Amino acid sequence: MVSLTRPAERPSVSVSLVVAGRSPRLRQLGPNWYAAVMGTAIVASAGAALPQRIPGLRAGCTVVWALSAVMLAVVATARAAHWLRHRDQARLHLLDPAVAPFYGCLPMALLSVGGATLAVGRDVLGERTAVVVDAVLFGTGTVIGLVVTVSILYLMLVQHRLGPADASPAWVLTVIPLMVASAVGPALVPHLPAGQARETLLFGCYAMFGLSLFATLTLLPLIFGRLMLHDLLPLALTPTVFIVLGPLGQSTTAVGQLADVAPTAVDGSYAHALRAFAVVYGVPVMGFALLWLALSTALVVRALRRGMPFSMTWWAFTFPIGTCVTATEGLARHTGLTAFQWPAVGLFVLLVLVWAVVWAGTLRGVFSGALPAGPGEARPEAVRTG
Repeated sequence: MVSLTRPAERPSVSVSLVVAGRSPRLRQLGPNWYAAVMGTAIVASAGAALPQRIPGLRAGCTVVWALSAVMLAVVATARAAHWLRHRDQARLHLLDPAVAPFYGCLPMALLSVGGATLAVGRDVLGERTAVVVDAVLFGTGTVIGLVVTVSILYLMLVQHRLGPADASPAWVLTVIPLMVASAVGPALVPHLPAGQARETLLFGCYAMFGLSLFATLTLLPLIFGRLMLHDLLPLALTPTVFIVLGPLGQSTTAVGQLADVAPTAVDGSYAHALRAFAVVYGVPVMGFALLWLALSTALVVRALRRGMPFSMTWWAFTFPIGTCVTATEGLARHTGLTAFQWPAVGLFVLLVLVWAVVWAGTLRGVFSGALPAGPGEARPEAVRTG
């Protein structure tokens, strides 16, 4: 990703031409733009699950969901045009270790919009249509997420030139899509026929939870070691430290959502055990998430004081904070503790404020011509030749 520090030039073509594929700026449109879709959809899902009833909140979440759906269509169209018109750059993005992990944003965007569709979009579409849309986006996002996880990890192992100092929080984007799938999938369980179908989806989501969790646990020591033993991230990349919150909050959300629907799929003893697991797992993980949130905030404040510019990396604030909101909401449901209810509201307020700031910055960048900057030109020298 590059920052918005280069001189802004008035674009010679409109934003619609960028989407249509007739602008040179399209070449710079990287997979990181799906992060804007994720960060918007999570606002709708998180707001819909708040334990407190706030007047107008549901309607507002519905508007944000509709916005995320439009954004998904626009970004997907632009990215398809990017692959058709700038295939050389798209291939280099895959081979660039700084850019390739952001391909994980595509399946997460699909899954996030699908989850928000069933959570609040059903008020507009109707429940039956919302279920169909969510099922399509869930299935597509899950398959793409599995392909991205395996493919990008393979490239990191055999193609990218990586050393200890190259470890980046963005690596987590490679393995977290299936964790998002495990958090979104449970909402579809009650809509399946009772018996084998429900139980298969339930335990399939647990399998994706485990796949993503253990893959994340292999990456986190590398990332923390890089931050401890090498130079801190460049200023423009500092917001990416928030990405680590994603698997923490999303895994807690997943076990909570799975526990909610377990009684519809398995017998009472299993359901009781899974509900207990949601609390026993979730509370310690959210404790660590709060530590990482405080540490990440301190690093960002430090970077801001040193002149950190606005860039697309700022979208890294939104989705991870949103997963902490949904995780805290789940713990509030399962424990009944106000100690979780009010922090959920506080985190949601923070999420909305950050989302508004990042949205405003992105719009300024688009209309000034500084965006889409994408992740920059891929570097051929960052690729192994054998």
